[in-house]
Amino acid sequence: MKAIYSKLVISVIASSVFFSCVKKNDAPTAEDNFLNYKIEEVPVTQDYIVGAFYSTFATFNANVKDTPVTGKYNMPAGVISPAVITQQTSAAARGGVDYFIFPFRSVSRDVNNFRFDSTAIKSFIDANTANMKFAMAYNWSTGSYGVATNTPLEADAVKQEQFFQDFLKVVPYLKNTNYMKVKGKLLLYILNAQVIFSNNNAAIYSALRQRMSAQGVELYIVGMQDRWTPPARYPFRYINCVDAIYHQSFSSQITEWDRFYLLPQMMDQNWKYAVKYWKDNSWNVDYVPCISPAYNEKINTPAGTQPTYARTDNGLLYKQLCNVAKMNANETTRLILIDSWNDWSLGTQLEPAASYTDAYLNYTKAEFKKQ
Repeated sequence: MKAIYSKLVISVIASSVFFSCVKKNDAPTAEDNFLNYKIEEVPVTQDYIVGAFYSTFATFNANVKDTPVTGKYNMPAGVISPAVITQQTSAAARGGVDYFIFPFRSVSRDVNNFRFDSTAIKSFIDANTANMKFAMAYNWSTGSYGVATNTPLEADAVKQEQFFQDFLKVVPYLKNTNYMKVKGKLLLYILNAQVIFSNNNAAIYSALRQRMSAQGVELYIVGMQDRWTPPARYPFRYINCVDAIYHQSFSSQITEWDRFYLLPQMMDQNWKYAVKYWKDNSWNVDYVPCISPAYNEKINTPAGTQPTYARTDNGLLYKQLCNVAKMNANETTRLILIDSWNDWSLGTQLEPAASYTDAYLNYTKAEFKKQ
């Protein structure tokens, strides 16, 4: 009888626990997800400083269906038509863009491409008016330098000197009166900074700054980190090296549908963590948000299956990303990056097109400039 009573008590207790659990722990819903929040509009009380990456190419991509307002243009040997530059700078100024960012490759290890890049920069300088500044982005290539984790840059004195010469070569451009400054220093971006393989990156950057300072050039360096990566992956490439970091545009690699549907929230959480990570460790590294107006994989890969970040929503997604950028921008420098001004091959361009004219310029100015 005692055994039967004990089993009954256990059964009642188990049932109570079960029904209690069901009652207290209802099945999760979308509303419970920590990414389920609205991106609020951030009022602009002070202008943000907006830079746009300028894409250089020999021939306009024939796969692009849309047409720039300037007409489809080429850059033979890096030469950009003064008429194109004039129209572009005028349009960018209308959209609240403060400066273009031009890439340049290694003069020491990739001289032909350096000539192309430097010619494009000179085209801008020669044709530009005072309404648009410029900065440069060193396009580091491990392939050109033949370095890896087991063959670091400092292991070869010749390569290390060539690395420094890549920057010394562009000092005249950096000293141009129209070159962009941040905190009184000349703004320099370094692409692929996460793979400048060295056993002591801080020493490499320190030597670079000293060499440039001897030329009268004080740098504010912003190093790139590859998209969708956490800040703790490469801190040794940035600590005591760069003044700020930025991620490649997340918008230009939306490989999964959850990234597409929750892109603003995912970017916001990633950037908030990055900002907190660098701030909490007191490493004096600022963060610069980078966004894109759109993205279209199918231009180059018609059969591609990745989500397409199209221009069919009257700029709704882009405006959300603008506000995510404002939420995570550094309060002192207030730098914002747009990738890109004219990368038509990826469909990320801000440059006016026949299909949408000045729409994205208007969105940009409204979101980043005090009205």
